[in-house]
Amino acid sequence: MLTSEHLETRHLEAIRKAQESIDLLAVGVSHDPHRLAYHFISPSCWINDPNGMIYFREEYHLFYQIHPFSAQNGLKHWGHAKSRDLVYWEHLPIALAPTEEFERNGCFSGSAVDNNGTMTIIYTGNVNGPDKVQVQCVASSEDGIYFRKYVGNPVIDKFPEEGSKDFRDPKVWMHEGVWYMAVGSGKEGRANALLYKSADLTAWTYVGVMAIGLDGQGRIWNCPDFFQLDGVDVLLASPAVSPTERDIRTNIYMIGQMDYETGRFKQVSDGDIDLGPDFYAPQTLIDGHGRVILFGWMDMWWNPMPTQAYGWTGAMTIPRVVTLDGNGKLAFTPAPELQQLRCNEQQFGAFRLSSEQTDLLDEVKGDCLEIEAIIHINESDANRFGFRLRRSADSSQETVVTCCLTNGELIVDRTRSGIVDGGIRVIQLMPAANGKLKLQIFLDRSSLELFANDGQTTASFRIYPDPQSLGISIFAEEGCIQFESLAIWKLNAIW
Repeated sequence: MLTSEHLETRHLEAIRKAQESIDLLAVGVSHDPHRLAYHFISPSCWINDPNGMIYFREEYHLFYQIHPFSAQNGLKHWGHAKSRDLVYWEHLPIALAPTEEFERNGCFSGSAVDNNGTMTIIYTGNVNGPDKVQVQCVASSEDGIYFRKYVGNPVIDKFPEEGSKDFRDPKVWMHEGVWYMAVGSGKEGRANALLYKSADLTAWTYVGVMAIGLDGQGRIWNCPDFFQLDGVDVLLASPAVSPTERDIRTNIYMIGQMDYETGRFKQVSDGDIDLGPDFYAPQTLIDGHGRVILFGWMDMWWNPMPTQAYGWTGAMTIPRVVTLDGNGKLAFTPAPELQQLRCNEQQFGAFRLSSEQTDLLDEVKGDCLEIEAIIHINESDANRFGFRLRRSADSSQETVVTCCLTNGELIVDRTRSGIVDGGIRVIQLMPAANGKLKLQIFLDRSSLELFANDGQTTASFRIYPDPQSLGISIFAEEGCIQFESLAIWKLNAIW
């Protein structure tokens, strides 16, 4: 009979081996010119989904999927880090390693909760193959660092009739003294979230189908997330996609109301969390100020990953604050804590940019920058304006961000962004309510994140230019652009 002592010994040994591998592979990562400077990254290895985000004892905890034995996708463990300010992070020991038969192909995504002072993780144990099995499991920690697996795992050992073998990524929350769990799944080509409830996090009762995806919302939901915001309930999901399904939405939010008597979430409206190609599996936490904080995985399964040659790949987005805007939509804005990284500020004030002006930012160079531009649309007659980022001296390399004022499009051209041709992405902006367009750009050594109109539209990209490509320029086409302000900061590294 398996005892808790045997289980713990086996788990600690698996964690030790994983940690040794991470430390060994970390030796070469500093040589990579594309190593991100102010985003959360692991010491080495492959990482993907954020997991178990929680604000616990006045600290932010971020767990994440990691394959600790290479920079390739592989056997998933749970990495772990914590922060006091969402900016500077302390790496902690591996939290979960697969040791049991029902998780032999990985400890998949899940969530974390504060159970009367005990941090408790709820995660998916994964078994691959033709007889794929995914089960839900529990582990707990008194100090928020070292976790003991529950000897009675799995706590949910089979999927219900309304689900399928794709049965994973539990999101757990408390409502009126009862624990609830939403598990991502799908049935007959339509995604769903399956609802369970429990009094103690170990004995779970199936309630029913919490939500069913509408047309265009996917066939399987990965990484569901659920929270309340300003009186409405919000469900997040990441539809499962393959390289041949790239036009399918990869991350969605649904606004509605949760009826706990029926166990059903009534969807009223939906939207996209991030419209870039390098964003997946967002998760949230509620912090000590009552804010909803979101991170996403800043990469995608099938995209080129040149950093693998240096022993690492994958990153988290910058932290984003989730709010409800005046139009009943969600907005995602950079966490204000990031402002502590700003230095070497350059303010340009109000000015008018003509299509003949090309040298305004000739003296601005960098690979870690924040740019904030506000323009008056009604006082501008140019068709387009934008920024050329990470530009080489001979202009052969650049990433071009273009705003089209005539049709409200945001175009990101990565065809000459470096060693990876990322193609062209066209994003439709929401109409500006006040006649202004606000554009925020966060540039790191191999990433680009865009926020338009205070986070009404967001998009995340990876880019891999030469380290010498540091130029920045601004342009207008066929007319003039009236700027209310333009500010540029260099951003300090956190690692």
